[in-house]
Amino acid sequence: MRITDLLSKESIRLDGVSSTKKETIRAMADLMEKSGKISDKNAYVEGLIKREEESTTAVGEGIAIPHYKGSAVTKPGLAAMVIKDGTDFDSIDGEPVKLIFAIAAPDTKENVHIDVLSKLSVLLMDEDFSQKLINAKSVEEFISIIDDAETAKDNAESEQVTTSDKKILAVTGCPTGIAHTYMAAEGLQKAAEKAGCAIKVETRGSGGAKNVLTESEIAEADCIIVAADTKVPMERFNGKKVIVTQVSDGISKADELIAKALGGNVPIFTSNESDEGVSAKSDNKEGIGHRIYKHLMSGVSHMLPFVIGGGILIAIAFLLDDFTIDPSNFGMNTPIAAFFKTVGGVAFGLMLPVLAGFIAYSIADRPGLAIGFVGGMLASTGNSILEFTNSYSGGINGYLANTVFNSSGTTVSGFLGALVAGFVAGYIVLLLRKIFSKLPESLEGIKPTLLYPVLGVFIMGALMLFVFNPIIGVINDALANLLNSMGSTSKVILGIVLGGMMAIDMGGPINKAAYVFGTMSIANGNYDIMAAVMVGGMVPPIGIALATTFFKNRFSKSERQSGITNYVMGLAFITEGAIPFAAADPLHVIPAAAVGAAVAGALSMVFGCTLMAPHGGLFVFPVVGNWPMYLVALAAGSVITMFMLALLKKPVYKEN
Repeated sequence: MRITDLLSKESIRLDGVSSTKKETIRAMADLMEKSGKISDKNAYVEGLIKREEESTTAVGEGIAIPHYKGSAVTKPGLAAMVIKDGTDFDSIDGEPVKLIFAIAAPDTKENVHIDVLSKLSVLLMDEDFSQKLINAKSVEEFISIIDDAETAKDNAESEQVTTSDKKILAVTGCPTGIAHTYMAAEGLQKAAEKAGCAIKVETRGSGGAKNVLTESEIAEADCIIVAADTKVPMERFNGKKVIVTQVSDGISKADELIAKALGGNVPIFTSNESDEGVSAKSDNKEGIGHRIYKHLMSGVSHMLPFVIGGGILIAIAFLLDDFTIDPSNFGMNTPIAAFFKTVGGVAFGLMLPVLAGFIAYSIADRPGLAIGFVGGMLASTGNSILEFTNSYSGGINGYLANTVFNSSGTTVSGFLGALVAGFVAGYIVLLLRKIFSKLPESLEGIKPTLLYPVLGVFIMGALMLFVFNPIIGVINDALANLLNSMGSTSKVILGIVLGGMMAIDMGGPINKAAYVFGTMSIANGNYDIMAAVMVGGMVPPIGIALATTFFKNRFSKSERQSGITNYVMGLAFITEGAIPFAAADPLHVIPAAAVGAAVAGALSMVFGCTLMAPHGGLFVFPVVGNWPMYLVALAAGSVITMFMLALLKKPVYKEN
């Protein structure tokens, strides 16, 4: 495949005019649409803009290469535009952009087009080539210039031989892995050739790692350059001289990087350094809010498969079960239902440990995983409530018996506890790294395998058992007492409180306090309370799903895809489906969900709805008292949540 195979005449414009970056991007999307390579122009524009928010694709010398890979693309394609007067595109050298190539890559496993696009990126680094394209008089001449340059480069590469005693290795990578990755590789290769040294460059693009560095090559290398804005496996470079920088430096500062590598004044890399320390995009340049969001989304993105997989299997269990056998054991009454409920429950049970573990991983790399997992599990299980004999009334055993293990209330800190555990675990590891940084080099190997896990898990366990879990336990007890005192005064107010509680932490301790109160009420013959609890728990995911459907521009592409799943989870009374949205934007999502759920809970009480089953959602509606009005309560609460989200959340992209 050649470059011109991806570039049709309809997608080339030689007389472009634009004054702003967004105007330019929309013009490129119009050209791409004419070539028939994209199915959703708005999604393509959104993808291009999001890529620009990560870092500009204007690489200097009057060239920009905006690119997008995703489901909006049906076939790999290129669009080109010449703006002879130039336009502002936030170029890394501050110069106006005159030549723009937009890339459209489909979200598929096949990446034949990646090599072609990388070749174009490299050709554009030749100033003569770019100037010829800018001065082209016709579309046919424009295409011919590209064809001739590609042929010449292929011939030159087949004849090129490089030999030198000096050996430098490099790794390049950018978030999208289409253009910058290969331009940086070419820049470093040219600079090394000019300096008379050998170089091998590993490219970590969207097609996967290519030209991977071997152990023997790493061992023999004089220096290694990592020019990347994405995560690169660094352990293999332990003990070697390593330069870590941004991928754009591999394009614009390649000569400086090669000169520094040959000069020898480069620090030795040790593999126990923080992942943040080896990231080219240093957190020192980011705000605190962005850092917290980045770590949080690492946990949420890894947690999501457990929420969705486990939640859907649990929903299937309710669908297949026989409610009449034992209502209190609904979901486990028949063998096939028990199978789905068991498997789904195990997956669901891993949700909080995974959330905490990968928040810690984002902060402190692999050493944070174990400590985060332990913290998340302790948040999920709470403190063991054990009874000890009087022989443990004194000493350390007595102290533990009377503090950690002596509580009549719940000590499950749930979702909020797992969030805290994840961040605390990550920073525990960073603290331990700093404390042990002065140890002799001979003891480096025992840090990640002995010191960090032992001390980290101990500190994490102490904090969870002594501090976080007991505090949440006190809160839960207070909430339970409040609910009991309200039951005899106002059922409508009780419905508001219960519905709102179900949406505050969505499966956490506040949610569970309301749910336990509802199940206890069933045992006492009060079936209206459980009805308010369940409808309140169904509203958040359904309301969010409606918002992602009718107000799409308030949500990212991945959120819109997850929103579809929330219809099923909400109807199955799995409130946890809303957790990823609440974790990503708690200040807007939680109030919207809580208000909608509170209204639904109040309406359920007003309509006199009842429920004898402790779970099941839509699948137990046949046993709901006054189920038509129960549907009205559910719909009203969900629509309120939808409209509140539309008002509170800002659009992430503009719709035509």
